[in-house]
Amino acid sequence: MAKTPNYQFEKRERERVKANKLAERADAKREQRERARAEAAGPPADPEPTED
Repeated sequence: MAKTPNYQFEKRERERVKANKLAERADAKREQRERARAEAAGPPADPEPTED
């Protein structure tokens, strides 16, 4: 005997998978932007030596 389909569950699962994929892409883009900013800023400048 076949099971009756649970359309609501299937829809929630599709939406959950889609939301996870979008979140992963957003995280990847955020990390990429942060890396680009760090590279553009360059290494931190050394402070000028002070005379005592």
